[in-house]
Formats: sequence, C-alpha cells, structure tokens
Amino acid sequence: MKENNTLQNNTDQQHSNISTPEITQLIRQLTVQSSGGEQLSTSSIHKFWSTQPVPQLEEQSTALDEGPIEPNKDPEDIRKQPFPLLPQFEWTECDIENQEELEEVYQLLNANYVEDDDSMFRFDYSGSFLYWALRAPGWRKDWHVGVRTVSSKRLVAFISAIPSTICIKGQQVQVVEINFLCIHKKLRNKRLAPVLIKEITRRVNQRGIFQAVYTAGVVLPRPVARCRYYHRSLNPKKLIQVGFSRLGPRMTLSRTIKLYALPKDITIVGLEPLSPQQLSSARDLLAKYLTRFKLSISFSLEEFSHWFLPRKNVIYCYILKNEEGVVTDLISFYELPSTVIQHEKYKNLRAAYSFYNVATSVPLESLMQNALILAKQEGFDVFNALDLMENETFFKQLKFHPGDGFLHYYLYNWRCSTLPPSEMGLVLL
Repeated sequence: MKENNTLQNNTDQQHSNISTPEITQLIRQLTVQSSGGEQLSTSSIHKFWSTQPVPQLEEQSTALDEGPIEPNKDPEDIRKQPFPLLPQFEWTECDIENQEELEEVYQLLNANYVEDDDSMFRFDYSGSFLYWALRAPGWRKDWHVGVRTVSSKRLVAFISAIPSTICIKGQQVQVVEINFLCIHKKLRNKRLAPVLIKEITRRVNQRGIFQAVYTAGVVLPRPVARCRYYHRSLNPKKLIQVGFSRLGPRMTLSRTIKLYALPKDITIVGLEPLSPQQLSSARDLLAKYLTRFKLSISFSLEEFSHWFLPRKNVIYCYILKNEEGVVTDLISFYELPSTVIQHEKYKNLRAAYSFYNVATSVPLESLMQNALILAKQEGFDVFNALDLMENETFFKQLKFHPGDGFLHYYLYNWRCSTLPPSEMGLVLL
C-alpha cells in the first residue's frame, strides 16, 4: 500500500510454494520466501501449479481453447471427510454472526495478515468490514473455515469463500471468491496453508462450484490480467510522516500540501448517498456499464443492495439522478485502513479504495474528483485505485501516482486469454 512499496490483497508470507483458488503475496517477481527464510525457486511454485487446472505460463495466450479446463464432477463423488490435520489442530467453522467469533477472526487477521515488505503497515480489516465482506448473499458458514489448537481452542488459521457470478466474454460463470487466507506467524512451519486450501476447495466442490477467482501479487501460472495500484494523497503531511510517501524533488511540505489541496465542498449539484429507493435504477446503470468489459461481475439486485448500500466505515456510495429520478452516475469506495507499525504518533492509516464508478451525465474525471472530496471529508488519508475499467483516464489529471506493486487476477479451472486492465470490470476486496 505504500506508494513505493504497495501492499496487495489476498496474500501473506506463509503461503510458500502452495496455492489454489487464492494467493501468495508480498513476494517479488517469481521467487517466494517461506516463513523460515528459505528461498524457494520458481520451479517449486510451478511444480505445484502444474498439477492444478490452471493455464500454464508456456501456453500461448492468443490461441486458447477458452472455457473449463477440467469438467465438473458429480458433487456426490467429492470427498466426504475433511482433510486431516496435525494432531494438535482441529477444524472449526467460524460463526461471524457471533460477535465473539467475529472478533477472533479480526484479531487473527489484525496481527498476522498482509504487511508491506518493510513491516511498516499491516492491513486492519475492521469487524464491521469482515461482517460485510463475508456475508454476501448466498454465503455459507461452512465456507468460513478455521483451524484451532486442540489444547487452548485458539483460532490460528482462517480461509473463506463467498459465491459470485462473473461474466467472461459474455458467458456467465458461477464461481467463488477466495479471500482472507491467514495463518498465525508462529505456525507457518506447520504446513497448514495447503491443507486449508484443499479443504475450502473440497467444501466448495461439494456445492457444485468448480471455478474460482482470486488475486495475488506474485506471477503464478497464469494471470488473466495484471493491474497496478495508483495512490492519491488526501493527507500528504501524515503520509510523509508515517513513511507512506515522501517529498518530491525540490518540494517543501507546504508546497506539497497545496499541490494536493481539494475543494472543501463537492462541485456536482445533486450528488447524494445511495438509498434503498434508488437500488434498482443504480443496479441497472452499473449492469449496463459492466457489459463493456470482457471479464466483469454480475450483481443481482440483492447482491447490489448488499455491496453498495452505504455502511459507515465500510462502504460509501453516491449517485446522481436525472429529472425523472433515474440514476445516471455512480461512485463508490470502501474503507480498508492499515495499522501503522511502531510509529510514535500515528497508529493507523485510513485508506479509501475505489470500487465501481459510472459516469454518463458528467465527465468521469469530475465525478472522481468529487469522490476524492467526499473521501477527504470523511477523514481518509489516501485514495487508492487499480488501473482497471476506465480508471487510468483520470489518474494524471487528479494527481494519482503509481505504486510499485502489481495485482494479478487469476481464474481457477477456466482458461482465458490474457486481458489488459482496461478490459477488466471486477474488483475484489
């Protein structure tokens, strides 16, 4: 997440050379560092992935037989029993509707999830954010998979899946989104990650779903897209003080603050928070817009309501209507703060992440400037956005700067030619 060292989603250091609908991150190029400091070669990574139904790196990306790599199986033929764990561990299903268990998941992620390479920042998913992210329509408790110690019953590992529908070049595909794979730092030599991954795959397969979508910072066989994070400073003084960004050449702090100054009030008349009365119209607007992209998500009205109705400190969504009350424009962003590790003054960094945006009656640049203003009013320190959809068109004018990390999108058990970011209409939390 740092401008010069980007944190990315859905990974952490314990994944070593194992993955499947998921993950591995804070890893540079094609080398992965295991929890014990051992350097694992790319051949180790590819040895595992060569056994999985994913496109291989050596395949020609322009001449593919696109679609499922392996045929779906009869759910009755899927293994019935959970995969075995070491004797000191046991499986658990995390009931996120139980406040105590939700807090356990939060505490595990807060202390052990994604950090930047310099150990300056760590994602701090709030309990309310996790409640939102893990309770998508169709969610299942048995897809919130945890591992506890037998002796203390302490939660030491977690992985999740939620159902989703994506459109791949006009074809709708039922998938799961895999997220939040996390193992306690002290247990990363216990080989829990591969067992967690196999177990979540087994449970999803039992429900008749055999495709997944996931992201990773590392290049695995084989990305369907490679996107980059861009950052727009909202509180430059704080960002510089915590080491997220630094003063540019021949720049002073006062000049930097002036450079990133925004109007105090929004400049588009009529921009307002999304309300339940506007859900259908707003959903139709977004659905029509997403048909432009070769890989995108498809929201039912129930799903759109869940993901876009504003929730304080979680999801922010604003719309613009015409005289007939039809929604013509939409902006949305979600909140994902980071803990600032070992800083004497600041303990957290409030980051807004661009979600989905549609502009039809005003220029997209103007709409996104108002998103920045609204985020600034809410007290955010930085606004982040991937270079997918049409986002790249406003980066320069609105003073976004590229981070040095990339986020790769992957499809499990689905072959698809490589797409540029501009053909991606899918944002994963």
